[in-house]
Amino acid sequence: MTVTELITVALTAIGVLFTLLASIGLVRMPDLYTRAHAVGKAGTLGIAGVLLGVAVAFGDLLTGLKMVALVAFFFLTAPVATHMLDRAAFLTGVRPIAATRPNDLEGGYDPESKRLR
Repeated sequence: MTVTELITVALTAIGVLFTLLASIGLVRMPDLYTRAHAVGKAGTLGIAGVLLGVAVAFGDLLTGLKMVALVAFFFLTAPVATHMLDRAAFLTGVRPIAATRPNDLEGGYDPESKRLR
């Protein structure tokens, strides 16, 4: 194996490992908020690893730039999307598990306007 192949395999394996951890977190976590946290963090790292592995495997500059742009896009959008999904769930009445302490959002939203007080 060449050095390029070793780096490709390592990056892709790290990406697959993080994606596997995200899927395990999706199944094992007790409520929507912790599941979203697991998928938002580990899933983003998993996609980054796989995309960087693709960039190294192809080895040309254009593909590398595209993959780095996609990684940057995922790092910018995935946390925001996860936050907005969690916020929408909270505003529609999905409550965290009882063990969640402190619940900083409790009583923080006006029930009619769905805005912060």
